Amino acid sequence: MSEGHSTYTPKTGIGRWFDSRMPLPRLVYDSFIAYPVPRNLNYAWTFGGILALMLAAQILTGIVLAMHYAADSTLAFDSVEKIMRDVNSGWLLRYLHSNGASFFFIAVYIHIFRGLYYGSYKAPRELLWILGCIIYLLMMATGFMGYVLPWGQMSFWGATVITGFFTAIPLVGDWIQQLLLGGFAVDNPTLNRFFALHYLLPFMIAGVVVLHIWALHVVGQNNPTGIEVKSKTDTLAFTPYATIKDGFGMIVFLLVFAYFVFYLPNYLGHPDNYTVANPLKTPAHIVPEWYFLPFYAILRAITFNIGPINSKLGGVLCLFGAIVMLFLVPWLDTSKVRSAVYRPWYKLFFWLFVADSILLGWLGSQPAEGSYVFMAQMATLFYFAFFLVALPVLGLIEKPRRLPNSITEAVLEKNKGGGGHPAGATAAPETKG
Repeated sequence: MSEGHSTYTPKTGIGRWFDSRMPLPRLVYDSFIAYPVPRNLNYAWTFGGILALMLAAQILTGIVLAMHYAADSTLAFDSVEKIMRDVNSGWLLRYLHSNGASFFFIAVYIHIFRGLYYGSYKAPRELLWILGCIIYLLMMATGFMGYVLPWGQMSFWGATVITGFFTAIPLVGDWIQQLLLGGFAVDNPTLNRFFALHYLLPFMIAGVVVLHIWALHVVGQNNPTGIEVKSKTDTLAFTPYATIKDGFGMIVFLLVFAYFVFYLPNYLGHPDNYTVANPLKTPAHIVPEWYFLPFYAILRAITFNIGPINSKLGGVLCLFGAIVMLFLVPWLDTSKVRSAVYRPWYKLFFWLFVADSILLGWLGSQPAEGSYVFMAQMATLFYFAFFLVALPVLGLIEKPRRLPNSITEAVLEKNKGGGGHPAGATAAPETKG
């Protein structure tokens, strides 16, 4: 899909002069106008554009908020209140930014699950997937540090608890914690460091996003069938076909986002974070932001020692292991068929994995006691079993459904309303990419 010559033709003398020296308009034309995309893309593919839009919104609102924010432990909470009350449209900027973080993660989770469902991590798209995982990791770091900046009760104690887990790492744990905190406890140096990193990391995310898009344009987009493009009839021009679909998806997404901003601006926040941080008063139940709750549940699920590994270190290892699993997916999945559409058993396990992730999120919001601990342990076990057992084993024993010969054939068959495939459909799995 990345092959072929550019069809861009400058129409003015200035355009030709500019194109011969810096072909930026040609790059934009080839990448976002004439670029061929599979003709069967559905609305799950609009979340890539939605994520780019949300990243831009987060950077712009963050820059303006940084102009009014005071990164000082004695002033931070009041500066946020001043933004809300005294800065022109400050309340809107703050709600756009805080709710934007949540909707950013909603979009990225849908994007990740779409990739897992349709096998977008398989060769030759391994590097594309890894770059996406790096973006997700940077998002988590950015979100965690941004959560500390309002300097509310949950901000302070969330930072205290989460950074405290680093001390479980042998030899270097205390050093890592002190490096993050800038001392021996969450205080003014911590706030300064987190503010600086929270401001820097989104620009790093933007840089990796550029690499992510570059890698995408080299290997081409995956599609719901998981079959590679075989002819020009399998593709359509990115503009207007994909851009109209992406634009509609963005509008619907932004309408939901706007509803939360204007009608439920504090719904996704924690009530304790609307009171100033008090090191002498511990909240009854310390929780991170909702988008970290599944990993928080995994962290707390390990309540027992594993040989020489104590429960605290075991929880930290499971937390980081849960993220590492995402990086290893291209090599854990042994199936030669990409899309879950043609993998009945994998489709079942995928939806169980989605339900398990939601369950882990709910358990992360509950106290680590009683039956909640046992449920978290079982959910954590299934989380790792999905990657380490289901993905490799299903690829070896599962019998996939017949694949269509081409994307066009799949589209025509779908338009006919048929459930099966023509007699000429091949049973040989697609092995490339």
